[in-house]
Amino acid sequence: MIREIMRDTDFLARKAEPATEVDLAVARDLLETLAAYKDGCVGMAANMIGINKRIIAFDNDGSYMVMFNPEIVKRSEPYEAEEGCLSLTGTRKTKRWKSIKVQYQNESFQTRFKTFTGWTAQVIQHEIDHCEGIII
Repeated sequence: MIREIMRDTDFLARKAEPATEVDLAVARDLLETLAAYKDGCVGMAANMIGINKRIIAFDNDGSYMVMFNPEIVKRSEPYEAEEGCLSLTGTRKTKRWKSIKVQYQNESFQTRFKTFTGWTAQVIQHEIDHCEGIII
């Protein structure tokens, strides 16, 4: 189901609750909503569709990837970026890392580790910030 984009900053500022197997339908809605906004959006967190769970979805080199309970466990090469967000107006400056290693759970809730660099790493960092209640 394509969901409405959440713009309530009080809601967006809440730290997300851990995701469980019960939240698989939320991930489907997140993917459908992301696909519907693909012209102006490359990643989403569940709180952007009004569900306060640690789930993100993003474009990973042309195909969508979902992560449950993602956490950055390693980072290197900081830089300053300017980002926008569907939930907010305008752009804002923020600190990002060129390379990140993420621990997450896949759709079977198996723990995985993956390293991302460049643009994809930046998108993931933005979405994990959403999970932490950080509004750029």
